[in-house]
Amino acid sequence: MGEQFVLSIDCGTQSIRAIIFDKSGKLIGKSKIGFEPYFSTEPGWAEQDPDVYWSNGCLACKRVKEMCPNEFNNVGAVVVTTQRDTVVNVDKDGNCLRPAIVWLDQRMAKCEEPLPFYNNLMFYSVGMKKSIDIFRKQGKANWIKENQPEIWEKTYKYLLLSGYLSYKLCGKFVDSVGCQVGHIPFDYKNRCWVKSNSNYKWALFGIEREKLPELVEPGEPLGAITHEASIETGIKEGTPLIAAGSDKGCETLGNGCLTSSSASISFGTTATIQTTEKKYFEALQFLPAYPASIPGYYNAEVEIFRGYWMISWFKKEFGLREMIKAKETGVAPEELLNGLLKEIPPGSQGLILNPYWGASLKTPEAKGAIIGFGDVHTRAHTYRAIVEGINYGLIEGAEHIEKKSGTKIERAVVAGGGSQSDTICQITSDMFGKPIYKVHTYETSALGAAINGFVGLGVFNKYTDAVNSMVHYVKTFEPDKKNSEIYEKLYRRVYKKIYPSLKPLYEEIQKITEYPKY
Repeated sequence: MGEQFVLSIDCGTQSIRAIIFDKSGKLIGKSKIGFEPYFSTEPGWAEQDPDVYWSNGCLACKRVKEMCPNEFNNVGAVVVTTQRDTVVNVDKDGNCLRPAIVWLDQRMAKCEEPLPFYNNLMFYSVGMKKSIDIFRKQGKANWIKENQPEIWEKTYKYLLLSGYLSYKLCGKFVDSVGCQVGHIPFDYKNRCWVKSNSNYKWALFGIEREKLPELVEPGEPLGAITHEASIETGIKEGTPLIAAGSDKGCETLGNGCLTSSSASISFGTTATIQTTEKKYFEALQFLPAYPASIPGYYNAEVEIFRGYWMISWFKKEFGLREMIKAKETGVAPEELLNGLLKEIPPGSQGLILNPYWGASLKTPEAKGAIIGFGDVHTRAHTYRAIVEGINYGLIEGAEHIEKKSGTKIERAVVAGGGSQSDTICQITSDMFGKPIYKVHTYETSALGAAINGFVGLGVFNKYTDAVNSMVHYVKTFEPDKKNSEIYEKLYRRVYKKIYPSLKPLYEEIQKITEYPKY
């Protein structure tokens, strides 16, 4: 038998990629198919036809097969990693009963029936009653049960997108433990569905146990590629489908962050900072550590919900000049925008952004804010303030993780769209005051999934061995001491005081405008 390869299918919000890796971590071939992230029939809704994911995934597989026929025919395992908290309702035959509800969806259920008294009392006692009520209303199963009861009645399985694609590939209602991140009754500490029928999570999310798939740990087989899936994808029938993790979890593994002292920073639509932990803990109370892509481990995470979505927002609202020039020159508008960063000094001459364009469970009333405007400030200052503001939020997240883990983060590895900019990487190093590393491939989520595949095939016995062989750092950004001192003062003396100072005003804004509507 010749060399074996792993095929990673990586499904994001706006595209799906089929990527072949070898055991050294080299990207052999890649096909990327883009699509509209969602459609919306009502304000705030975000839905997608599940076949958009499947059919485009099949097309991506066939295209990479055309590019690399020899390697494709020697694929020893297939792995899937996807966006988190996008859900699909299917019947007994696996037919979709309604459009998938995408993680960006903002609809809210009414949830008029209260949770059990003792649960409400517990949440009141820790000051989380309002946040938990909002979190419950955000659960899409609750909304479907209230508004489309006939759909819920027909629902045989309620699947995350990872589970749906796994079913399409292997014909079984099964999913990876490492993909279970969402509004679901999952026991994050024990890495399984909640076992006690009296646990508050069953009432919180409104999902019956029989409607959930079976789970296996990352690196274990989910099944094998079926005859039907083989015809549609070109993958050899019988090829093992190996469990991987969620997109963020696979990024952390693909970044080689295996300990508490090494953080993975994702500059994605949702910006996150994660570490890999053997011990379970909540960096922020009631925000769980998610299952890592390594069996028995956890990813402690803090997220900035709208993260690098704010870059897209800025480009749309204020980047017309760059968008026009991008069409004329063939250069990406983001690259042109990143050129603006070099024009502005560290700290954006006092312009500071609070990155709450999307509120979180812990800060449901929060809104975005930019303070410090003066007559010197331009849109370039605003753009840099966005980048810096996201980083301030991630630094605060790092402090929460360090406090709970008892370990200092010594370095960070970056992934996601923003990591393609060396300027953003250097700013990040200056702000964190730590070295920042970049991996040899931008496709770190797919790389992490491929690591799961090679371990599952037995090519590597341990994840540390796989990471040492497959993850390679090609760039290091060292902090500029002078810039770090500026950022440290702004962070401690200004940024950390913005939210506490504005919180009462955020609450008044919500009461007066009823936005967002809880």
